[in-house]
This record gives sequence, C-alpha cells and structure tokens, in this order.
Amino acid sequence: MVIKGKVHKLGDDINTDDIIAAKYLVSTDAKELGKHCMETIKPDFAQAVSPGDIIVAGNNFGCGSSREHAPLAIKGCGISAVIARSFAAIFFRNAINIGLPFLESADVDNINDGDMIEIDLTTGAINNITQNKQFKTQAFPEFLQQIVECGGLINYIKKRCLCTKLR
Repeated sequence: MVIKGKVHKLGDDINTDDIIAAKYLVSTDAKELGKHCMETIKPDFAQAVSPGDIIVAGNNFGCGSSREHAPLAIKGCGISAVIARSFAAIFFRNAINIGLPFLESADVDNINDGDMIEIDLTTGAINNITQNKQFKTQAFPEFLQQIVECGGLINYIKKRCLCTKLR
C-alpha cells in the first residue's frame, strides 16, 4: 500500500485537544470533525489540507485523552497518514480503529512543511520526492494494512465475518 501526499509539519506533544477541541466532541461525523482539525494551533489547517496529505510531527503525537475523535478528525479533514518521532500509546489503538495509518520515524526533522512524500507501508520506505531523499522506518504489518484498506476495524471485522459465513 503506497500513500503519497503533501506534508503538513507539526511539532512535539500535539495532544488530542490540539487535534480537535472539546467543544466539537458532540459529533462523531468525521467530515464535521475534520472541518475543525487543529484549529486551536493552526486555524487554517483544515482548509490547507488536500485529500491524501500527510502529517509529520515530533515526539508524543496524540497525547492527552483517549477519545477516538482525534484520529477521526485527522482522517475527516483528508489526511491519509501520520508520521511522527513517537506517538502516545492510546493514539495507536484509536488510529487503527478508524483506519488511519501511522509510522514512527527518527527522520522527521529531515522532512519539511510542504514537501511531497510517498510512503510504502509494506516496506516502511519514505521517499521525500521534493528533496530526493529516502528514509526507512518499520513496515506497517499486513493485517493493519488490511484494516486501513477496509476503512477501520469495524469494517474489517464485518468483511471477515462475511467471508467466514460464505465458506
């Protein structure tokens, strides 16, 4: 699975309140949440994102509360993947639940805001097209790629149950 998009660079300790402010938690609609993604730290963020774009961030991305609204808002505004130096543990589970791929990389300082990059989830290769540089990170496990391709854990389970019933 290959993802290609423009980079939106963020810093360290981007918490769930930065990703989606608490006042918007009355909705679980991804598109509605996406309209307000990052607005407390970058008011024009959602308007600047094109479908398929990628967030690149520093340490401890997704820290804070355990709400699933944060990755839902990220995906809802059109972001296709997140690369960070490190993630808060709870963000991992929530991102997978809604089908948002994430990768840890020590090379985030070598990727700039606005760069065009390509991520090969199968191999863990990150190709910075703008700078003509390549980086390597962990491959995204195949079963997690399947969850992402299905649009999240619930859809993945539904698909697996359907396949089991057809056997």
